[in-house]
Amino acid sequence: MHAITIPEPGGPEALVWDEVPDPVPGEGEVLVEVVASAVNRADVLQRQGFYNPPPGASPYPGLECSGRIAALGPGVSGWAVGDEVCALLAGGGYAEKVAVPAGQLLPVPEGVDLVRAAALPEVACTVWSNVFMISHLRPGETLLVHGGSSGIGTMAIQLAKAVGATVAVTAGSAEKLARCAELGADILINYREQDFVAEIGKATDGAGADVILDNMGAKYLDRNVQSLAVNGRLAIIGMQGGVKGELNIGALLGKRAAISATSLRARPLDEKASIVAAVREHVWPLLAAGQVRPVVDRELPMSDAAAAHRVVEDSGHVGKVLLVAR
Repeated sequence: MHAITIPEPGGPEALVWDEVPDPVPGEGEVLVEVVASAVNRADVLQRQGFYNPPPGASPYPGLECSGRIAALGPGVSGWAVGDEVCALLAGGGYAEKVAVPAGQLLPVPEGVDLVRAAALPEVACTVWSNVFMISHLRPGETLLVHGGSSGIGTMAIQLAKAVGATVAVTAGSAEKLARCAELGADILINYREQDFVAEIGKATDGAGADVILDNMGAKYLDRNVQSLAVNGRLAIIGMQGGVKGELNIGALLGKRAAISATSLRARPLDEKASIVAAVREHVWPLLAAGQVRPVVDRELPMSDAAAAHRVVEDSGHVGKVLLVAR
């Protein structure tokens, strides 16, 4: 088969479409013939040499894919060769075939085509686990999403609106904010021109956000705490703004607030399977009903993954950039 390899870390040109051995599904795994994958920030970090796959994972980038089951490994039940699926991966999505633990498979949702289903697993699992399983967003509460036009952001807006929450977003342009509004965002904040702490305060009559989904890390830590409501929950899922910040514990105590920080890729298989099962139970019916949809900016050939990485690094996209294995 062919896959995107990274012979040496570097810029987008470091991604090489090359012939590699076919994967063989092990105990509890299935072999998926990949139709499409999606580009995530973690893939960019892996290409640059900063985010190696966990032990035992495929060395190729790609944290999600869609395709058809080509073979079943020992001990797999409930799936059949030919089933159309999408999958959460620890790596290997930028390839023509990938071996996947059966617990990380999802059926392609009703009403979603097979290619666009590749845009769903990573964002759905990240948002559902952080915003709902950990932070327990409830109807009537306010969610603040940093990077509202990203793949994660576009899914978070839709899921939060589906459960009856008010959604605030930050984004860097009027065009991106307009796209967020189309998805249901109520409070639109241009982080280049506005102070999100002040804007959240005004929009909530000083109460603050009940849940904040943050991809920035250190750079936003203090202002995120300022923006939290009493009993608020801050979920950190990225470090685009650095890894070390100063935390005002007094402010956190005064609000009886909580901070969580999670990643998905290196979690144990049983934890990933639990998240995937919850997504299938709670998110897949919303997709089938048309209340939630994948947001895809563009589709590019998988062999031209370098071009897709340039799009993501330039941050000019809204939603997901897909790689199609034509």
